[in-house]
Amino acid sequence: MTHDIHIIGGGLAGSEAAWQLAEAGFRVKLSEMRGSGEATPAHHTDGLAELVCSNSFRSDDAESNAVGLLHAEMRGLGSLILREADIHKVPAGSALAVDRDGFSAGVTAALEAHRNITIVRERVDSLPADGPAIIATGPLTAAGLAASIAGATGADALAFFDAIAPIVHFDSIDMETAWFQSRWNKGDGKDYINCAMNREQYEAFHAGLIAGEKTEFKEWERDTPYFEGCMPIEVMAERGLDTLRFGPMKPVGLDDPRTGRWPHAVVQLRQDNAQGTLWNIVGFQTKLKHAEQVRLFRSIPGLEKAEFARLGGLHRNTFIRSPELLDPTLRLRNRPNIRFAGQITGCEGYVESASVGLMAGRFAIAELRGETLAPPPVETALGALLHHITGAAVAETYQPMNVNFGLMPPIPGRTKKADRKKMYTDRARAAMQGWLSPAAP
Repeated sequence: MTHDIHIIGGGLAGSEAAWQLAEAGFRVKLSEMRGSGEATPAHHTDGLAELVCSNSFRSDDAESNAVGLLHAEMRGLGSLILREADIHKVPAGSALAVDRDGFSAGVTAALEAHRNITIVRERVDSLPADGPAIIATGPLTAAGLAASIAGATGADALAFFDAIAPIVHFDSIDMETAWFQSRWNKGDGKDYINCAMNREQYEAFHAGLIAGEKTEFKEWERDTPYFEGCMPIEVMAERGLDTLRFGPMKPVGLDDPRTGRWPHAVVQLRQDNAQGTLWNIVGFQTKLKHAEQVRLFRSIPGLEKAEFARLGGLHRNTFIRSPELLDPTLRLRNRPNIRFAGQITGCEGYVESASVGLMAGRFAIAELRGETLAPPPVETALGALLHHITGAAVAETYQPMNVNFGLMPPIPGRTKKADRKKMYTDRARAAMQGWLSPAAP
């Protein structure tokens, strides 16, 4: 045997798991389908840890935000994903956003250079029969392996749609109309480009979203629910005229320099690469047909001549009923040599996916050493997410979930709402410190 553990899937979770194991001295075989002549409906490159949707890892505020707390916990555990995200960071106010190409290239280079990692470009069609393995194939698991997973679990995979936002070339944006400003001037105050709409423009845009021609669903995609955290903009528009003005097009905290007041609605763009040549339209995940996207998005003031590096798209995601199928260390109950990690477990979000890969890697390290590693305390961001995935949620109604304070035990007693988030993060740091004992790898 040329390796100690086989990891299938080179996305965020698989890359993180491989790094944790290799750094601990174990030999890793990392199988990735892309680069072998195979592709997925969403990926555009063969790079490991490619970001297929937004380039944002969301808030980096570890004092009052659950995902920011998750960032901090992962950094403390030597996360490759967070290391490369910090290296390839681009301006995004209080959020952690990255140059997507530089980030993927950095992760790929680190894994390729590691003496304990062998990357094999191959499609794996069945679960390994023996030997430790981590399945981190993500929401676009190939059909053969998906069938093997279904056969091993005895349960059908759940599925939902995840939509991709469009990206615009900066030099095609009319900066005489648009302007730089972060909401409430956070960060350096210039991390976003803003395109203001008055009431008439907004209502015409809203009507266009409703009437626009959409992609047709395949037979096997029908009746698949959307994930609320990545809702296509036209689906949000169908919920009411002002829904978008309280969502991705909210104008609060943004002063139109032409009027000195908040506009009726605002479209924001966020820097997508280090050079600042590409900007993604924030919250504009869509299943509109490409021609409709070009026509409608060019009706936005400032984007009349927009050139698109990528238009929006739609792909189906699949995940298993983890609360029913996995033990507290992410092992498949009826095949304990196999662990699952990443979005296929039902977590949602880049950081969450990587964090589950990190935990799967660390549980595998302990097992390979003949040790037992207790799950992180449920008071931590890592522990709360893991607890939700492996037992707290109801399997029959299990849905993708971002990390949030609601997954943690409530703060006891009466507390001011303004103080509660800080109390959650303070408690989490103390709990994490207790977990990081000499017995932990």
